[in-house]
Amino acid sequence: MDLTTLKAFKPSEYEEAADGYRATADMAGTAKDTLDNQISAGVRNQLDGMAEESAQGALKELSQNFHYAQTECALVSTALHSFAFDIAVAKRKLEAAIEDAGAGGCTVNTDGSVSYPAGKKPGDEKLADGGTVTGSAGGSSTSDALERQAVNIHPNPNYGRALAYANRIADALKEATEADTKWAPKLRALKADDDLTVSFEDWADARSDTDGVRQAGKDYVASLPEAPKDGSPKENASWWKGLSPEEQSAHLALNTASIGALDGLPAATRDEANRMVLAQTRGQVEVELGRNPEPVRYSPNPNGSYPAVIQNDSWSKWNEKYGERHAQLNKSLDGMKSIEKRFDSTGENGLPPAYLLGFDTEKNGRAILANGNPDTAAHTAVYVPGTTSNLAGINGDIERMTDLWRESEAMAGGKEVSTITWLGYDAPQSVVKDAPFRHYADDGAPAFNTFMDGLNVANTTDSGGHHTAIGHSYGTTLIGSAARQGELNADDVVFAGSPGVQVGEASQMDVPKGHVWNEEAKGDPVPDLGRFGHGGSQWRFGGGFAIIPSDELFGANQMATGTSEGHSEYWDPATDSLRNQAAVVTGQYGKVKLEE
Repeated sequence: MDLTTLKAFKPSEYEEAADGYRATADMAGTAKDTLDNQISAGVRNQLDGMAEESAQGALKELSQNFHYAQTECALVSTALHSFAFDIAVAKRKLEAAIEDAGAGGCTVNTDGSVSYPAGKKPGDEKLADGGTVTGSAGGSSTSDALERQAVNIHPNPNYGRALAYANRIADALKEATEADTKWAPKLRALKADDDLTVSFEDWADARSDTDGVRQAGKDYVASLPEAPKDGSPKENASWWKGLSPEEQSAHLALNTASIGALDGLPAATRDEANRMVLAQTRGQVEVELGRNPEPVRYSPNPNGSYPAVIQNDSWSKWNEKYGERHAQLNKSLDGMKSIEKRFDSTGENGLPPAYLLGFDTEKNGRAILANGNPDTAAHTAVYVPGTTSNLAGINGDIERMTDLWRESEAMAGGKEVSTITWLGYDAPQSVVKDAPFRHYADDGAPAFNTFMDGLNVANTTDSGGHHTAIGHSYGTTLIGSAARQGELNADDVVFAGSPGVQVGEASQMDVPKGHVWNEEAKGDPVPDLGRFGHGGSQWRFGGGFAIIPSDELFGANQMATGTSEGHSEYWDPATDSLRNQAAVVTGQYGKVKLEE
C-alpha cells in the first residue's frame, strides 16, 4: 500500500460497513428465532400428516439459511472491524511520522521519501547541502549499525533525522500492505455459495472461516475487553453488559464456545453461541464421516456353508483404520440429533422454546438444555443425570425434563417454568468400574454450583426466581458434593434413586429446613447398593453402613413415587413421582404426597 492510499484510507467507512453486516446478522437471527419458535410451532399445531411434514421441511431449510447468514454476516462484520483496526494502527503511525517530520523541518514526499534542508554540525564552517532519503522497513542489527555509521559520518545533521522519519514511514506502509494482503483472502473466503442450500460442508467451512478470522484478527481481538479470568457469574454478567454491541458481536463470532459456557450471561446469548457451535460441529462431523464411509461388513458365504455370512476384508481394514474414530463421531452425532430433535418439537402442545446453555463433544460430551427461558422463569428446575449419562444418550434425559416441564407448567398457575437438563460433568460410565468412586461428583460439583449461581444472576423476575436442584442416581451424589463444597444456591433439592450424597443429614444440604425431598421406588436396587457399602461416595456411621436420603436419620421429606419397577421410572407421566416433583418445582408444597 502506498503513502497516498494509506493517507486517504478512512477506517470509519469499513466500520460502517461492518455495522451494516452486524445489523444483517441480527435480523437473520431474529428471523430464524421467529421461524423456529413461532411459525414452525404454529404449523405444527395446525397441520398434520404429509402437509405438516412438507411445510416443516421447507421452514427448516429457510431457518438454516437464516442461521447460516447470521453466522457468516457476523464473521464478515468482525473481519471488517479487524481489517479497519489493523489499517488504522498503520495509518496512525504514518500520520505521527509525517507530523514529526514537519516539526523537524523535513518534507514528506508522495512516494514516502523525506527531504531535509541544508545544515551543519557544530564546529563545521560550511553548510552541507540538503537532500532526500528513502527509508527501509524492518531492519536488522546489521542494517541498523550501518545506518548509524552513515548518520555519524554524514556532514548534515538533518540527514539522520530524515532517515529516521523515512524508516518510520516505510514501516507504516509495510504494516498496512501486510494487513491488506492478509485480509483480502480472508474476506473473499467469507463469500457464500450461490445457492439456497446450507450443506454440512457449508457449516464445516464456517468453522474454518471462524478460525481464519480469529487468527488474522488476533490484534483486534486482543484490543477487546477480556472476560474476567475465572470470573464469578456476577463478574461475567457485569463484563458482558459493559461491552458495546460491536464488542459483543465480535466475541460471539470468534469466541463462540467460551461465550456459550459463561455462567451469568443471558440465556439467549448463550443459546445463540452454543447453537453456532453445534451447527459447525455437526457440519465437521458429517463431513468427516462422509469422507471415509463404512463399507459393507458382511457378505453371504460363497461356499453356502455355515456361517451364512462372512466378514468382508475391506471392512476389517477400514475398521482397523477408522472404526474407533467413527464410533466416537457417531456418538457425538447421536447427541446432536437429540438436541436438534428437541429444537424441532417447540410448540408441540405448548412446549416452549429450548435454550442450549452448554455444549461440548469432548470425552463423553456435555450438554445443558433448558425448556423455556430460565432468565424469565418464576420456577426453574435443574436436573443432574447419573451413571452412564453422556451426550450420545441424552435424549432420554431431555425427555424427562420435557415431561417435568409439562407437569410443572400445569401446576404453576400461569407463571413461567423452565426445566433444565444439566449434563455439565463427566458422569461415571460404568456402574461397577466408575460409580463407586466420588471423584466424578467432586470434580463436577464446582461447575454445578457456578451454574446455579449464574441462574440467580441472570434471572430478571422480581423475586429472582425459585430454583430446584434435582438429582437422579449418581447425580444426587454430585448435588450433595456441591452442597458440601460450597453454596448450592437452590431453594429446594429433590433426590431420586440416590446411592448417597456425601453428607449425613438434610440440614447439610444448604437449603432451608424442610426443603430436601427424596424419592425411592420400592423396586430400585441402587439405594441399597449405597446403603450396604457400594463405593466411597456416602457418609458412613459407626464404621459400617452408610446414610442415604431415604434413611430416617437423614431427615428428608420422603415423597411417594407410585412406581415399583426399578431405577428409571421417576419421570414417567401420570405417576405420583412426577407430580410430586412438579409440586416442589412450583412451590406447591401442599400438593406433595408423602409416603405413609
